[in-house]
Amino acid sequence: MEDSYVGEVLLRRGAVSEEHLRKAVEVAREKNARLKDVLVATDVIEENTLIKVLADELGFEFIAKIKVDEVPNELVKRVPINFARQNQLLPIAQHDHTVVVAFADVLDLSPLDDLRALLGSPCEAVVAPADVIEDAINLVYERHDENALADAKEGEETEELQDLIDMTDEAPVIRWVNNLFYEAVRSRASDIHIEPTDTDVVVRYRIDGTLYKIKTAHRGFLKSIVSRVKIEAGLNIAETRLPQDGRITKKIKGKLVDVRVSTIPTARGERIVLRLLDKEQALLDLPQLGFNPAKLAHIESLIAKPNGIILVTGPTGSGKTTTLYACLNKINSPELNIMTVEDPVEYELKGISQMHVKPKIGLTFASGLRSFLRQDPDVIMVGEIRDRETAEIAIHASLTGHLVLSTLHTNDAAGAITRLVEMGIQPYLITSTLLAVLAQRLVRKLCTVCRQPYVPTQDEITSLEINGARNPASTFASERNATISQGPRPDEGDTGLIFYRPVGCDACAGTGYRGRTGIYELLIIDEPIRYEILNSSDSNRITRVARERGLSILREDGARQVVQGITSPEEVLAATQAGELE
Repeated sequence: MEDSYVGEVLLRRGAVSEEHLRKAVEVAREKNARLKDVLVATDVIEENTLIKVLADELGFEFIAKIKVDEVPNELVKRVPINFARQNQLLPIAQHDHTVVVAFADVLDLSPLDDLRALLGSPCEAVVAPADVIEDAINLVYERHDENALADAKEGEETEELQDLIDMTDEAPVIRWVNNLFYEAVRSRASDIHIEPTDTDVVVRYRIDGTLYKIKTAHRGFLKSIVSRVKIEAGLNIAETRLPQDGRITKKIKGKLVDVRVSTIPTARGERIVLRLLDKEQALLDLPQLGFNPAKLAHIESLIAKPNGIILVTGPTGSGKTTTLYACLNKINSPELNIMTVEDPVEYELKGISQMHVKPKIGLTFASGLRSFLRQDPDVIMVGEIRDRETAEIAIHASLTGHLVLSTLHTNDAAGAITRLVEMGIQPYLITSTLLAVLAQRLVRKLCTVCRQPYVPTQDEITSLEINGARNPASTFASERNATISQGPRPDEGDTGLIFYRPVGCDACAGTGYRGRTGIYELLIIDEPIRYEILNSSDSNRITRVARERGLSILREDGARQVVQGITSPEEVLAATQAGELE
């Protein structure tokens, strides 16, 4: 009955064609699904358009946005969050004795009758998209919980653990913690920091590598918040003097999210860091990582070799593991036996055997790598070479016909060679096995919606080392001209260059940036470099020789992306150090 009515309305109003409607009806019957859901899922009609047409037909006002700040707290208190979520509705205003309610399913009015009974007031209904209502529900109840937690007086916190465990989903602390996860996923945050201060509990999200203060709660709720997280992570809530590590798996907006939990005691109380890993996130392919065509061709050539060692270097959080995963994805095939030993296993790769190190029981990178050699592997990935033993086994694996991928913590590509020597690895072994070293950093990408073009000053050009002998501005300008510029183009002046600056808009949450990309320095170990290694040259000398042979250092690769409008000069300068070699 409902499907025939929806089809008749959409057809009469010209929102769908007869052919599309007929096919959608067949699919709906076959799948036992609602016609409107099938029409949206098959892109026959946009959800907002469908809702607008049905709302107009039935005489309801349609709103595309809900002004969360204007929703009265008094209404929120009277409607349980579970009721609002299950029925996809939210009271958003009150005029005299009438409550204005936004709801999503224009074909099911029974929840409005239940809400009238719950509030004891007449209701005026308006229609809004389901995702808009869902976001508004979370934000409105989060604000309500923040007010409850912020307004609490010292000593109001519940101390009894049993009471905390028995809390229902309506408890403000539980709802507040749940909203931390929801908002983190919605904001694309990689980490949640919960930090106690003298007066507050401060929450910060790491988004695109930068920490942003998001919210606070009264310090009196610190123990309840920490205990709630510990309960979910399976940690000991009575132990507050020692660090603890745990794990939570949550389903948020239809996505499975793996949360790594770390707690440490501080002078002001326990501090928690939650790292979010989207289990269903698609792994990036090599071309998506920001390599220029020449470097990409080199990388693809290197990972196709049957043996040798390829190292990726950079500080923590510079995307080394993502690069290694992309390399493994590229070469993964049924003909190859690929094995990894990691700490921890961040994403599961189909067709690849992955091992999680456990130092407490003696399963280290070295012992895992040693055991791998008895499993007839073709390609081995080692999460990190931390000591001489691991380095020696990796070299032995390479010498016996295996391709080894791993990481080191050094500032540049040449530094990886001196680091191996410092570990006690003989230079002749390095020259016999090392194929290449890739140094990398992550920089934030400018929001393409609001980025603003401008003519750079000569100081900016000089700081990025664009006007050096190896990188004339004209080279970068030609690359820039091949890209699509955003917005009005100013007079380019004498430099022939356009840079872009961050502005901030709704699409990027006012930051001016959205997403991150890599900048790279690829050192190929060829004969001249081998000669320098055998002669125990320092990293500066190795870099100098490599630059003479075409090595593009990190800042130069970053400058390329600045001119292409991908990132800003500030991002590149913050992520790299000035080149000391000409």
